[in-house]
Amino acid sequence: MKKLAESSNGVKPKLKRKEYEKEILRLQTELCMLQEWVKSKGLRVIIVFEGRDGAGKGGTIKAITERVSSRVFRVVALPAPSDREKSQMYLQRYMAHFPAAGEIVIFDRSWYNRAGVEFVMGFCTKEQHRRFLQRCPLFEQFVLANGIVLIKYWLEVSNEEQERRFQARIDDPLRHWKLSPTDLPSRSRWYDYSKARDLMLEATDTDASPWYIVPSDDKKRARLNCISHLLSVIPYEKEKRKKIKVPDRSREGAYDDKASLQGRRFVTERFGD
Repeated sequence: MKKLAESSNGVKPKLKRKEYEKEILRLQTELCMLQEWVKSKGLRVIIVFEGRDGAGKGGTIKAITERVSSRVFRVVALPAPSDREKSQMYLQRYMAHFPAAGEIVIFDRSWYNRAGVEFVMGFCTKEQHRRFLQRCPLFEQFVLANGIVLIKYWLEVSNEEQERRFQARIDDPLRHWKLSPTDLPSRSRWYDYSKARDLMLEATDTDASPWYIVPSDDKKRARLNCISHLLSVIPYEKEKRKKIKVPDRSREGAYDDKASLQGRRFVTERFGD
């Protein structure tokens, strides 16, 4: 992707929609190639998306998955744990969603809930938080040792941009659903979340399983940069595909299959000609 020149005040000009659509289509084409490679080679991939509330995780995940198969790219966004899950080992409910051969699992928030919202909001004890940070790198070593590719992204949004996005959610009825009971406290407890982030990075940003930080004040750039990076960290090649020809319709057993639908219930064509 071509780099845009910065303006005189050092701020990059807003990415034009036409340029964004051109680049996102190119990258999504590459994602389709990656998909075929993962299927062909039986790879297992986990992509973790974390970040501040309003940082654009959902939009980035949608940009990754909108052109590929949900049978290969599987998104996992778990709700709050049930009473039964609370009695399990902490990581147990996440491992149930790990990929089989030929799958890429994207965690829209993950086991790192314990390092962030659970810790800040008091949903876990300080001791549980300490043990998690201590043991998480060991757990991820186990994941990697079993041949799973693990990629972790942290989307970082500025205070000003997060406030703007939260206000947009309040003002737009189509975005009300994006406001959860834990979102608004993330505004007032900004620095608590910053400290939790710093503790998490200090403990779990390892050479074997690094965190990649994605600045996300510009959503379009964040999506392009993230997808471009993702494609760079999973080596893949374009799979050769057999030429496909659409077969002719057989006339065997032919009948008037339109007439047989007469009298059935059709959706009213309110937007027809």
